[in-house]
Amino acid sequence: MPPVASIPTAPSVDAVRTALDGVHDPEINRPITELGMVKDVTVTPDGTVAVAVWLTVAGCPMRETITSRVSNAVRAVPGVRDVRVQLDVMSDAQRTALRRQLRGTMEEPRIPFAEPGSLTRVYCVASGKGGVGKSSVTVNLAAAMAGRGLSVGVVDADIYGHSVPGMLGTTARPTQVEKMIMPPTAHGVKVISIGMFTKDNTPVVWRGPMLHRALQQFLADVFWGDLDVLLLDLPPGTGDIAISVAQLIPNAELIVVTTPQRAAADVAQRAGSIALQTRQRLIGVVENMSWLEMPDGSRNYLFGSGGGQAVAEALTRSLGSEIPLLGQVPLDPRLRETGDAGTPLVLADHSSPASIVLRGIAERLATRSRGLAGKLLSVSPR
Repeated sequence: MPPVASIPTAPSVDAVRTALDGVHDPEINRPITELGMVKDVTVTPDGTVAVAVWLTVAGCPMRETITSRVSNAVRAVPGVRDVRVQLDVMSDAQRTALRRQLRGTMEEPRIPFAEPGSLTRVYCVASGKGGVGKSSVTVNLAAAMAGRGLSVGVVDADIYGHSVPGMLGTTARPTQVEKMIMPPTAHGVKVISIGMFTKDNTPVVWRGPMLHRALQQFLADVFWGDLDVLLLDLPPGTGDIAISVAQLIPNAELIVVTTPQRAAADVAQRAGSIALQTRQRLIGVVENMSWLEMPDGSRNYLFGSGGGQAVAEALTRSLGSEIPLLGQVPLDPRLRETGDAGTPLVLADHSSPASIVLRGIAERLATRSRGLAGKLLSVSPR
């Protein structure tokens, strides 16, 4: 008599829910079970599992990602024959409860990076003038740090000249849950930009108070989660945004980007000297477009040489503390090409000389020890 085939045992509801504990919401990056997003789980005797999931908003841009993650997690449970995912939308009361779970009961948004106990490093990437590659440096540093396993966010604070989303290759729009804004993620980097809220290439024509409010919303209303590093791509110069950053996150540290050209270096020095007024810490200078590597291995100094070192030395004298030259980034057409294509050079080509320098700067910033050395304190001698 042939042996009787064993009939697979259907999984328990508890086993399915345990599997769902490992499914994280792609925007909030917490388990959907913890966030109350699992509406219902049913299992039939033949091993068909139906999972009902609450979406935070109708038309959620992450619906397909959530569906895929839930399906894959449940299919891995022994005894599951088929998975069916049903989507529903949270009520206003559920969204309010979710916001309070994530942000607390305070109605007025607060800036978590300005809190005394914040462990997030905030770096403001500044320049004296446009065209020195400040945004390219910001995007590549962010991607390099995310590639090291850090949780990284970028605020495109260059309201008039926003370009960061394109350089990170995202056209996604933020999702709003009650008073919280969920930022899109690209290459492991969370990013927010005024360009995500404007139609097509519409210019932003704002004055100081509106700029301040926009930056405040980017810092307070956006749900960043637990970031290791937050980078702000500042507009060129020492205008409203630079002053607002100093007011909103006084513990932010400045990085100045310049080119080797003497005229650019002189302007960059003025941008760095703003630390004297804002009492922020200036941590270093990055020289971009330092030289062009020639086929024979020689270097062509198209924009002169020595500008970055001159800025670092001048700021050291004026601020009274050592301001290092963090790195010299060679002029590489691929830095522009990969930025236009939406994939930072540090991810597209690890062997590129510019990529090596940028990843070295990112490593240096990611592993810096904390301390008060070089920080301007708000005290005066009597």
